Amino acid sequence: MRDFYGIAVSPGIATGRIVVLESRFLLPPLRKISENHVQAEIARFDEAVESVEKEILATRERVSEMLGKKYGEIFSVHLMFLKDKLLRDETVRHIRAELIPVEHAFHATISRLLGIFGKTNEDLLRDRRRDLLDVAERIFSHLQKESGRKVSFSENVIIVAHDLSPSQTAALDRKFVAGFATEIGSETSHTAIMAKALEIPAVVGVNELTGCAKENQTAILDGNEGRLILDPSDALVAEYEEKREELLRKKRMFLRTRELKPVTRDGKILHLLANIEMPEEAHNALRYGAEGVGLYRTEYLFINRDDVPSEEEQFVSYKKVAQAMGDRPVVIRTLDIGGDKFISSFKAPTELNPFLGWRAIRFCLERVDLFKAQLKAILRAGAHGNLKILLPMVSTVEEIWRTKEILREAAAELRKERKDFRNLPLGVMIEIPSAALLSAIFAKEVQFFSIGTNDLIQYTIAADRVNEKISHLYQPCNPAILKLIEMTTENARAAGIEISVCGETASIPEMAFLFIGMGLDQLSMAPSAIPQIKQVVRSVTSARAREIVKHVMRFSTHGQVFDYLKKCLEEEYAAVVRQKDDSRD
Repeated sequence: MRDFYGIAVSPGIATGRIVVLESRFLLPPLRKISENHVQAEIARFDEAVESVEKEILATRERVSEMLGKKYGEIFSVHLMFLKDKLLRDETVRHIRAELIPVEHAFHATISRLLGIFGKTNEDLLRDRRRDLLDVAERIFSHLQKESGRKVSFSENVIIVAHDLSPSQTAALDRKFVAGFATEIGSETSHTAIMAKALEIPAVVGVNELTGCAKENQTAILDGNEGRLILDPSDALVAEYEEKREELLRKKRMFLRTRELKPVTRDGKILHLLANIEMPEEAHNALRYGAEGVGLYRTEYLFINRDDVPSEEEQFVSYKKVAQAMGDRPVVIRTLDIGGDKFISSFKAPTELNPFLGWRAIRFCLERVDLFKAQLKAILRAGAHGNLKILLPMVSTVEEIWRTKEILREAAAELRKERKDFRNLPLGVMIEIPSAALLSAIFAKEVQFFSIGTNDLIQYTIAADRVNEKISHLYQPCNPAILKLIEMTTENARAAGIEISVCGETASIPEMAFLFIGMGLDQLSMAPSAIPQIKQVVRSVTSARAREIVKHVMRFSTHGQVFDYLKKCLEEEYAAVVRQKDDSRD
């Protein structure tokens, strides 16, 4: 048995046999051609490109119908590479100058283009390199009159590959492909996005995987923990099968609670909303019982593309979510570019520590042209639903003041352009310690707070949450974090503004219990987590939760707090069971 760990990008548990997908260019032996054959080789290339274009267009249409237009547009990048004049000109030049077959000429062209992207850890360039490889593999397949290895199976399999292209991911047979693991990839890659949309468990960034995994090996894939186990024992397979069945059973049970209200046993309502990244996810959020969208991450409109979305394109996306949600609230977070996410059409400066650098609201307040276009699109979409504007990574009150000025300018321009719009509530994310400490001042300037616990934890404890060497320091129940959240909540209450949590802690049952006691208005999380947290809310009393908050604030460590919360939540569950038994008697 051997364990591998990577980045969990799509949740779920899968068991099955390994299928290793190899992706490489198979070149025939090099031979010279005569000048009389040059035109024939060029014609072969043009025919292959034409066939690939039809393939990509068909794939784009199929994916758009299956998942939504946004996912289909991933393949527009492939068309861009395919139609790049350099691709043909360089290949033709090699054929003419060196008198070599088109396969070798094209290989030389692709090698040079891939060199332009270089070997980089930057997610966007890695993804662009993968897109180019996908196009190149398609062309090679046609040149060699091979369709490649067909990705279809008759039993449960787990795909292992150095990488999977968006085309390969879209072609996976969801009936038999139980999950996949790749050596490279990121949470924001096209492949990860499509895995989530297809609800296929997936782990990426697993080092040295293809050299160890063998065809037909039994494997377990845990898309929740980012784990792949090769040659597990029969006992471990049985254990994970039980876990998978339990997850599916809970999912079925939780989905039956969709129409139930998230209200505690003593009548306290805690609204549960969804975090989404694509407009198409709004309908999935409703399927899980979301009462609205608590966080719409708009940066996914900007990345994985080679231009900036226009005001009109953004308006259409925001309007789509607003209309899908009807009267339910939709909180749209403004562009959170920076750190590890940059738009490809904008050359960002190299920073020693980009996560503490020029990102989010800091970026937007310098690139007012981009920021104002986004604000105008949100204001216009506000005429079609119940929208709110959320500012990320705010650290000073001056940033709020400047944003308000730009909002006024955006509204004035829309009036001048005679476009319908609505002035919307403005909120800030509390995800930096300075924002929590200044929350009493911020509360006088905005209409709501949304606590982003992911960044608040790592910035307060100075522990990168994706660094496995210090993962033990990423502590949601650390007393310092709890004090900042409690302070922020009290200041919001004093000012009479709404407050929510939109970080990953919102989907942890023990933390949800604590948040009830702290008096938060709502929690926002991944749609699939909503049913479980609703069960927590309906199983506890707010009175008991308030007592627990007072008690845990005296603890000194994360472990003490979490263990106590876990014990108290189990007691609340037991009380519900006793109550049901008494009612039967």
